[in-house]
Amino acid sequence: MIRSLSRRNLLTSLVAIPAVALLAACSDSGEKAEAQDVKPAAPEPAKPAAPAAAAAPEAQGTVDMAALLKPGALPDMQFGKDDAKVTIVEYASMTCPHCAHFAETTFPELKTKYIDTGKARYILREFPFDPSAEAGFMLARCSKDNYFPMVDVLFRQQANWVGVNNTKDALLQIAKLAGFTQESFEACLTDQKLLDDVRSVQKRGADEFKVDSTPTFFINGKTYKGAMSIAEMSAIIDPLL
Repeated sequence: MIRSLSRRNLLTSLVAIPAVALLAACSDSGEKAEAQDVKPAAPEPAKPAAPAAAAAPEAQGTVDMAALLKPGALPDMQFGKDDAKVTIVEYASMTCPHCAHFAETTFPELKTKYIDTGKARYILREFPFDPSAEAGFMLARCSKDNYFPMVDVLFRQQANWVGVNNTKDALLQIAKLAGFTQESFEACLTDQKLLDDVRSVQKRGADEFKVDSTPTFFINGKTYKGAMSIAEMSAIIDPLL
């Protein structure tokens, strides 16, 4: 569960978040581990390319797509056309290394092959497990039209700001490159309504759609958990076209 933090506490908590606080970055299982076993989040090592005819992963449940696509506390951020035959909804956490791995290794080809061609649309929803992830998503939302570029930068730079001694300063340096000033950075991260809305998106995902780990994907109503390769996603998507 995400701890209740005031606007001031969220900002100050980024100065020194214990490494153990990032254990749940990709899971809400409640499992515990020793703090010394925790390392800054980083993309997983590249795996050998899956064969072109990879079998489709087994779905782990279903959801009502009409309910899933109802407006929430924040407007959905998406790529692709509303009338695409396939809709992909991903719940992700900015501090999850598996989410970063998917964003770097699978998403670019997914976008080229399916989204840019009008075959699929992709929606990203916030599912933060810790204050750092909340802050990352808030900065992305404050970036307005640059939401996805900011998400992309934060995933690619994940090892430089997750689990470091002073997450606030690390995030500030990244945010300045994206056009934030010290003032706009702090204004964003002390926006209580935005923080509440991000948490609302997370809570709705957990309560209504049983999201308990990241990344979790909903593809035309079927649930898939864990980062997938482009071959695995193609095996799911192609029969739906």
